[in-house]
Amino acid sequence: MLSGKKVLLGVSASIAAYKSAFIVRAFIKAGAEVRVVLTPASLDFVTPLTLSTLSKNEVHVHFTNPEKDTAVWTNHVELGLWADLMVIAPATSNTLAKMVSGACDNLLLATYRSAKCPVYFAPAMDLDMYKHPATTECIEKLNGFGNKFIKPGVGELASGLEGEGRMAEPEEILAFVEADLLAQSPLNGKTVLINAGPTYEPIDAVRVIGNHSTGKMGVAIAQVAMELGAKVHLVLGPTSYPHQTQGMEVTRVQTAAEMLQACSAVFPHADIAIFTAAVADYTPETTTHQKIKKQDAPLVVTLKPTVDILGKLAHQKQPHQTVVGFALESQNEMAYAKDKLVRKNLDFIVLNSLQDPGAGFGFDTNKVQIINKELQVTALPLQSKNSIAKALWNYLLPQLTK
Repeated sequence: MLSGKKVLLGVSASIAAYKSAFIVRAFIKAGAEVRVVLTPASLDFVTPLTLSTLSKNEVHVHFTNPEKDTAVWTNHVELGLWADLMVIAPATSNTLAKMVSGACDNLLLATYRSAKCPVYFAPAMDLDMYKHPATTECIEKLNGFGNKFIKPGVGELASGLEGEGRMAEPEEILAFVEADLLAQSPLNGKTVLINAGPTYEPIDAVRVIGNHSTGKMGVAIAQVAMELGAKVHLVLGPTSYPHQTQGMEVTRVQTAAEMLQACSAVFPHADIAIFTAAVADYTPETTTHQKIKKQDAPLVVTLKPTVDILGKLAHQKQPHQTVVGFALESQNEMAYAKDKLVRKNLDFIVLNSLQDPGAGFGFDTNKVQIINKELQVTALPLQSKNSIAKALWNYLLPQLTK
């Protein structure tokens, strides 16, 4: 959920500030980019050097850098707009009160007031301070502002007392943010099946019939689906492309028959199925388990049709299921794609043309046209396959709620 997200960590003056280093590491390990803003008083508990080393970004404390002869103003508005989410941890009683009152006497508070993103706050204070009615009122008002309250834990406090007020542990803060992002994700609770890549149909022990598909497009679509909160099942044919498939369930297959079996196992449970794979239309009628030796005479390989995975499964779809197919054509592209859409009982079809430079197999870019059941066409211009994947989901999401 945090992969590629920009996280702004605000640290105020609590003994729990030492945990901010672990918070930075946790978010970076989860795939986020992290910047840090410290209150001046927090420098008594943690150093900018530690946090800048861990985050690999400059740590901001003051509106200007007093150590430089030519002071440059730190743009708190830019910081607030940069972030996809802001986490204030630890949030002291003083900082909470200022967040509520609108006081803006340090860079962290100015950045908070400028932030347009979700803001999470993790209080840290002693038991009596935490239980004080003023603190309760601050938390209630911050929740009312739309901020997200990360409840403190119970344990030994800096005063030596035992009780509530101990800041949530870094892994608890990370888990809270991830769970909150997941709950808001448009594909949360949805199961998505995607197949991608080629199939290799064996002629003998070393030779195959295949194609040039790399699976890049399908994997990009799967990656975006996962970022949108879906449970993703990826059925991936043989390809040497170094796919990033962490976080999704991946089944590796070789042949069309294996791909059919893997897709058929998942399809009944899928809410959305997107078939991008370049499945072989034919497979050798017989396969030799030894290498066929080269001879002067011609070699004749008899081929038989493979099962049409897309057509077979799409005709089994239930009313709650959405099926999207891909069509790669070299002539009469639109006519063939529309025929395939209707004949195979699809909800949408995505048309690739081999006539378009930079589109199709082997490229990092693509250019497609999306056709719906009403035969309306939406064109996506040439762009990276990752951008096409995002644009495709942006197109599909409103349609799924109709």
